[in-house]
Amino acid sequence: MKRYPFLSLADTNAPYLERMKEAAARVIDSGRYIGGPEVERFEKHLAETVQVPHAVGVANGLDALRLILRAYIHLGRLQPGDEVLVPANTYIATFLAISDAGLKPIPVEPSPVTMNIDSTLIEDAVTSKTRAIMPVHLYGRVAWDETMADVVKRHDLLVIEDNAQAIGARATVPGLNGHFPTGSLGHAAAFSFYPTKNIGALGDAGAVTTADPALAATVRALANYGSDRRYHNIMQGFNSRLDPIQAAILDVKLDYLDLENAARFDRAVAYSNNITNPAVGLPLMSSMPTDCVWHQYVITVDPARRDKIRQLLLDRGVETDIHYAVPPHLQPCYAAEFAGVQLPVTERLVNSIISLPIGPGTPITDIVEISHIINVTI
Repeated sequence: MKRYPFLSLADTNAPYLERMKEAAARVIDSGRYIGGPEVERFEKHLAETVQVPHAVGVANGLDALRLILRAYIHLGRLQPGDEVLVPANTYIATFLAISDAGLKPIPVEPSPVTMNIDSTLIEDAVTSKTRAIMPVHLYGRVAWDETMADVVKRHDLLVIEDNAQAIGARATVPGLNGHFPTGSLGHAAAFSFYPTKNIGALGDAGAVTTADPALAATVRALANYGSDRRYHNIMQGFNSRLDPIQAAILDVKLDYLDLENAARFDRAVAYSNNITNPAVGLPLMSSMPTDCVWHQYVITVDPARRDKIRQLLLDRGVETDIHYAVPPHLQPCYAAEFAGVQLPVTERLVNSIISLPIGPGTPITDIVEISHIINVTI
């Protein structure tokens, strides 16, 4: 029986393997293993890609979010106890960063169509304690629109993008012409380069982007033990620096970002054109390929049959996943904080979703075959 892996990182990295090996060898030969020119080169390349003045490499995506929030507290823009609006349908890292900073996550239900935060519900979630919003561009789809922009402007909210899944996506900005990259839409943005991301490292890695020089400098200091220069610690900081080998590898892969995202778009189109089973809900397709960079291709099925359907697909060689099976408000670590909180749209959604293989190394012929299996199996 043919096997359809959910994601093969070996296949994903194969086209760039020689350049990646050369980059790693360059770092090894340099003798510079913390900071240095490889990190600086990647930060410059990332800032240019996102179209912002500042990018700061950090150890991982969760730290990127944590450092942004801690930096805003240090700068007096936030203080412990402030509320941060956050999508209820997200990975738990988004919540963890808010809680870690002594802030309060306020979950907002998702749109069943986009699966992102429902911008029409944001206004009702704002209170006198609301100081920020953390939109997550979930599955690679832009979570930014005019409704959100209007609420943000009227309530003077900080916008901290969780851009872990959407590097290379673009959005329109009210009052400005053109399409602007995610990571440049708000006041600051956090990136994850976990190996499975659209641009993945060979381990953990992350970054912060911003147009604010004070925020960038504060994040950089916090990530390096709170020091602005050697043995001079102006804050109680962390050790969250981007490894130069990871930076060198990411710099190679950043050259191919558009190519990688285009490959994912082609596979999303192939699924949407070939899955015809009426029992399957397909994700929203857009006329603009950059509205979604397809970190995941997520279908919906009858919640009562979801687990059985996944097993039927696996029996035919198709590996699937669930992103994410348990929402943050139902996790044990948040049981006390969100006791009695009901988020029915989120809870219904997480029980009906299935992620299909969509890595850029997945052959289009496999996508067609998987679609046929779905049509005759579910």
